[in-house]
Amino acid sequence: MRLLSSVRRSSAPREQRSLFGEILDWMLAPLLLLWPMSVALTWLVAQNIAARPYDRDLAQLARVISRQLALELADHPTDLPVPLPEPTAVLLRGDEVDKVYFQVMDGQGRLLAGDGEIPVPVDESLPVGEVVWRDAEVFSEPVRVAMLRPAAEAGGSSPIALVQVAETQGKRSRLATEIIKGVILPQFVILPVAVLLVWFALARGIAPLNELQQRIRRRESHDLSPIDELEAPEEVAPLVRSINDLLGRLDQSVGAQKHFLADAAHQLKTPLAGLRMQAELAQREIDAGGDAQTVRRSLAQIALSSQRAAHMVNQLLSMARAEDEEQSRRQLPFDLADIATETVQDFVPKALDKRIDLGYEGPAPGDPMPRLMGQPLLVREMVRNLVDNALQYTPAEGTVTVRVVPDPFGQVVALQVEDNGPGIPSAEREQVFQPFYRALGTDVDGSGLGLAIVKEIAERHGATVDIENAWSGGPVPPGERPGTVFTVRFTAAREG
Repeated sequence: MRLLSSVRRSSAPREQRSLFGEILDWMLAPLLLLWPMSVALTWLVAQNIAARPYDRDLAQLARVISRQLALELADHPTDLPVPLPEPTAVLLRGDEVDKVYFQVMDGQGRLLAGDGEIPVPVDESLPVGEVVWRDAEVFSEPVRVAMLRPAAEAGGSSPIALVQVAETQGKRSRLATEIIKGVILPQFVILPVAVLLVWFALARGIAPLNELQQRIRRRESHDLSPIDELEAPEEVAPLVRSINDLLGRLDQSVGAQKHFLADAAHQLKTPLAGLRMQAELAQREIDAGGDAQTVRRSLAQIALSSQRAAHMVNQLLSMARAEDEEQSRRQLPFDLADIATETVQDFVPKALDKRIDLGYEGPAPGDPMPRLMGQPLLVREMVRNLVDNALQYTPAEGTVTVRVVPDPFGQVVALQVEDNGPGIPSAEREQVFQPFYRALGTDVDGSGLGLAIVKEIAERHGATVDIENAWSGGPVPPGERPGTVFTVRFTAAREG
């Protein structure tokens, strides 16, 4: 069941990516992530801003209480607790929102005045004459506490060791909330507007891509002219350039196919026309009661023309198979020596009919050979065309030799097909690989596609094809033929 479910998941269609959606996500995701961070930072800043004026008031009140009690203690040193003057007591009454508490202690830790519920700070190392703030609780209610250690008077010491003034935090929280509202509420309006503006900007920025798509879609199927790069955005110019390169290669391929089809139709026209003409002649002879010899000659010509047409069709099919991109991507191991020996065996009857000595030189089938990868069927077709070409151009009593020469270092394997025929002039050695090219001055019957197929298959396998004279002893003596050696070099596949 798990295997079946994994197969189903693997066969599910992939979801198409949206460039617009991806850019929008990468722009809005940070914005939506930064917005909560902005709210948190705004809250912290608002708390700090709201606390500053109230902290200053607490510090001022602590100093006032310190000065007033110092005067009262100077006038009434034995009256404890010391009552606050009425103006100072009015300041401590606070307002309707917050409560204010105070506490005055002497050096022995006695309460001189105020509320004993304010907790005494643990850290007694307070700077003298400076106000220090801290957070605490009074009656289980959070308060803000201002602490002051009064400085000693000139010529003596201060009877007050610590003054603490505490205030509940209602007004602070209210002010911080108002600041948050003033900052955050406009963001609830600005954020959707920003999202809409980003959406509009992206849609406006991608509009040239839609226009480019429409221009390409409106093209006719035969229009392979390049797209104007200046009409595309700068960021898409490399893509347009790649498409233009593809269109150029496609135009060349289509042109080559049209040229090939035109040549093929022209080449097939001759044997088919001869076939029809001979059939009409035979029909006339039969209707006119002609002799059987004339009819037999017509039938022989019909057989020859049909054989030529069949050979032409087979060559065309081989050419199409060699040009098949899909097939060339399927790589299989093959033994070149096996293919060469089998091909030689297949052509022995034809060689005997033409009285040609056809032989093979090289490793025996099954001997260790460098590892070659490719299409065995196409390689076999290539070897067959080379051997057939050699037998076609080699006269009677001639020799044709097929060799497989492995590199001793295991990097290259060479296939050689040598004959002692008329040879190929240097000026024509590149042209013989063109489809339907026939060397002048030869009476050999053929389609002109064999060597074109050889070249195409060799290129599909990353091999090279070279043509040389078989005679290597200097100038060809009178009466001798230079012969031809076709050498196809395959690169061995890397191990692992």
